[in-house]
Amino acid sequence: MTEYTKVEFLTACASRHVRDGENVFGGTGMPLLAALLAKETHAPNINLISEAGFIDARPRNVPLSVADSRYYYGCSAAIGLIETLGFILQGGRIDVGFLGAAQIDEYGNLNTTYIGPYEKPKVRLPGSGGGNDIASCAKRLIIMMTHDKRKFVKKLDYMTSPGHLEGPGSREKWGLIGGGPEVVITDMCQMDFDPETKKIRLMSVHPGYTVDDVLDNVMFDLIVPDEVPTTPEPTREQIEIMHRLDPFGVYLGKG
Repeated sequence: MTEYTKVEFLTACASRHVRDGENVFGGTGMPLLAALLAKETHAPNINLISEAGFIDARPRNVPLSVADSRYYYGCSAAIGLIETLGFILQGGRIDVGFLGAAQIDEYGNLNTTYIGPYEKPKVRLPGSGGGNDIASCAKRLIIMMTHDKRKFVKKLDYMTSPGHLEGPGSREKWGLIGGGPEVVITDMCQMDFDPETKKIRLMSVHPGYTVDDVLDNVMFDLIVPDEVPTTPEPTREQIEIMHRLDPFGVYLGKG
């Protein structure tokens, strides 16, 4: 059995959801590493796009931010934030985007703004940034987050970015051009969304965890299929590629 860290596992897991030929908003951190891993393995023709305006980016190792000059290497064009968010993302040209969240509800709506009451929040978070744009306009969305019962809530303290809103037809009602969240990847499991109800559904459980572990760590009624497979582990090749892309352990760590 291949040995791997939690970050390596989640990165490999997310990478498998990137499809060849897609326009990908990769961002930074594990999502970026996942996109680069996909490009090095099963999806060589993806077009990696940075929020700051780097098109078809081919960085030799991981950039530290969406405006890092490492994104320049081999890119087809370097435009600007307005053009990227406006003409490309809001024009419906992004196939897949990555987002994280402090809270998520059963329809995949996300909170990255604050925790607690509006008048006196317990914690203030970064807010939307480009998150709402990505959630509203990307054709599909991959969500990556740590699994904690406090994060999987029945009602968000604040809705920063739309998922499937109130359920079937909601996104169309509000004129959102994107398809909404497709998969949620945590350090415990993978979840997708029931096509009829648009509610979150257990997709696979990571090695070392059970369905009951997942159910004990959500605050809503999670849909559970009759059979729940185990999430595939990363391969030795995937791990070696990750460390070549991140030789200084910026995202993988230096352990």
